[in-house]
Amino acid sequence: MSTSLPVIDMAPLFGGDGSERAVVATEIGKACRDCGFFYATGHGISPALFAGLDRAARAFFALPESEKSAIAMARGGRAWRGYFPVGGELTSGKPDQKEGIYFGTELGPDDPRVRAGVPLHGANLFPARPQDLRNVVLDYIAAATRTAHALMQGIALSLGLEHNYFYDHYTKNPTVLFRIFHYPPVAPSSPDWGVGEHTDYGLLTLLAQDANGGLQVKTTSGWIDAPPIPGTLVCNIGDMLDRLTGGLYRSTPHRAKNVSGRGRLSFPFFFDPDFDARVRPLPERALLIADDSQTRWDRQSVHGFSGTYGEYLLGKVSHVFPELRREVIPD
Repeated sequence: MSTSLPVIDMAPLFGGDGSERAVVATEIGKACRDCGFFYATGHGISPALFAGLDRAARAFFALPESEKSAIAMARGGRAWRGYFPVGGELTSGKPDQKEGIYFGTELGPDDPRVRAGVPLHGANLFPARPQDLRNVVLDYIAAATRTAHALMQGIALSLGLEHNYFYDHYTKNPTVLFRIFHYPPVAPSSPDWGVGEHTDYGLLTLLAQDANGGLQVKTTSGWIDAPPIPGTLVCNIGDMLDRLTGGLYRSTPHRAKNVSGRGRLSFPFFFDPDFDARVRPLPERALLIADDSQTRWDRQSVHGFSGTYGEYLLGKVSHVFPELRREVIPD
C-alpha cells in the first residue's frame, strides 16, 4: 500500500475524447478500490476563486464571537445553515476542535421544497461582514457542482456504466452541502482532534484546504497524511457510493488535527444524492455485502440501510448537532 494518495488529472472529463476519459476513469476506479481518496487536478475551479474564498473566510473567523454568532445555526432552523463555535459540532459524541459555517444550495421561499418544509433546504445565512462572502460562496458552490458532476461521470465510467448514470438516477437535483471550517492550532500531544475519525455520508466530497495541513486518511496499512498540494482538490467517496457499489468502493475513515501553530482553513463540498432518491446497490455490480459493521469505524453497516438519502442524512443530524434535532428532524 502506498503511503501517499494518487494524483489524477480529471481535465479530460470536461471534454476529452473517449480514450482519454477511459484512462481517467481507470485511474479513478483504482483509487476508489484501493483507498477511497485521491487528489484531483484539472478540476476547473479557478485559483482566483480559491483565493477569494480564503480571504473572505479568514476575515469572518477573525470577527468577535458576538458578531459571528449573529448567523448562528439556531437562526437557520430547518435549513441547517449558519455558524457554530469551537466545540459546537460533535463527531462520535466528542466535541470537535473547530468552528465553521454551514451552507447549501440557495433556495428562496417559493421553492416547492422550502414551502413543504423539507429539512436541510432553504436560504443560507450570510454575515454582514465581510460583504463579499456571500458572492464568493455562491460562486464556489456553482463551480464545485460542475466539477462534481464531471467526477461522477468518471466514476460511472469506472464502474462500466453510462457516463450520465448518476445524473439520471441520483444527482439531477443533488443535495449540496458546503462547509467552511476553521481549526485553531492544538499541540501535537493534545488528545483533541479538529475532527475525529469519520466517513462522509453521501456520494462524493471535494475538499479544498489551505497550506497548513492536518488531514489524515485511514488505509489498510494505517493512517497516512494527506498534505496540501497546491492547485488540487482532495476527493473521497462517501457512504452512499459504498452502498451503491456493494462495498467495491469503500467510504474511507479520515480525521484532522491542526498542529501547524496557525489557524487552518478547510472547505469541504459534499455532493450527495437527491434528498428523495432511494439508494440501492447497482444492478449486477454489487458485491452484495450484507453487513460490514465489524469493519466499519462506527460499527454501523451502510449496507443494511433502506430508504431515501434524506432519511439516511437526517438520521445522522442529531448526532452532529443534538440541540438542533427538533428543528431539523420532523416528528
